[in-house]
Amino acid sequence: MEEQKTRILGIDPGTNVLGYAIIDASKKEIKVIEIGVVTFAHLGAEQTVKLRYIFEQVQDLIHQYRPTEMAIEQPFYAKNVQSMLKLGRAQGVAIAAGMVNNLATTEYMPKKIKSAVTGNGNASKEQVAGMLENILKTKFSEKYFDATDALAAAVCHWYQSSNAALKGTKSYTGWKAFLKDNPKRAK
Repeated sequence: MEEQKTRILGIDPGTNVLGYAIIDASKKEIKVIEIGVVTFAHLGAEQTVKLRYIFEQVQDLIHQYRPTEMAIEQPFYAKNVQSMLKLGRAQGVAIAAGMVNNLATTEYMPKKIKSAVTGNGNASKEQVAGMLENILKTKFSEKYFDATDALAAAVCHWYQSSNAALKGTKSYTGWKAFLKDNPKRAK
């Protein structure tokens, strides 16, 4: 019997570059199916044109790879209000593309994603990419940092959903609490 896999689309929304990653995840492994970026420089400055393009590109990814779930990074900071508004619109359009295609969609704060992948919510893009290389035994180029952020969102989602699915497991508030219940594991 083949192990059941979950196909997850990870999105790192942006107004100039949108990162995406598709993974197949199971209890035994996480496999990267596709990773890349969509750029918008060729579209000019018109925001509505960019938003339509984001919607179409995310829909194309969904139709091509058939994920069942989508994880998207939630914007939390921009240097000015206009940048934040544009970023929120890009995220909203990507979510709408998932909703139209009946994808279960979950938003994650950047610190949550970084913490799930590296253990440090303040990790740099380089640290996130490095840890993903370790976890997935795959090398990523610097040109894919927006894509590795999307991959981190997908991996974070898998960790969150697979942990929620594990019944009867105990979670710990820290290393000391874990060692208290498992003294032999410290040796």
